[in-house]
Amino acid sequence: QVQLVESGGGLVQAGGSLRLSCPVSGRTFSIYTMGWFRQAPGKEREFVAAIRWSAGSSYYANSVKGRFTISRDNAKNTVYLQMNSLKPEDPAVYYCAADRDYSGSYYYSHYEYDYWGQGTQVTVSS
Repeated sequence: QVQLVESGGGLVQAGGSLRLSCPVSGRTFSIYTMGWFRQAPGKEREFVAAIRWSAGSSYYANSVKGRFTISRDNAKNTVYLQMNSLKPEDPAVYYCAADRDYSGSYYYSHYEYDYWGQGTQVTVSS
């Protein structure tokens, strides 16, 4: 089992920044990919970013590319999402997720992920 607990959400003005954290505990050696997703009210869960746990390769949704950065600290077993230049369309509950298996190019699909955190709310004021 793997446990994920997101933190760092909150209220920020448009153009501001937030950093989300996701400490990972449990069978961390079984993780292949870590991802961040978000879900706004009435919308489907949406891919934000992903990172390969060992290799460090990262992937981004077009909507956040150049503004968000995913990173991981293997020594601390923690994944981060640095969010800069936040826009009015970014508010959502942000979820951290872990995938045990190699998903190839399907890192963007929430169906591939096996473990999820409880989510952290991000609100952007204009």
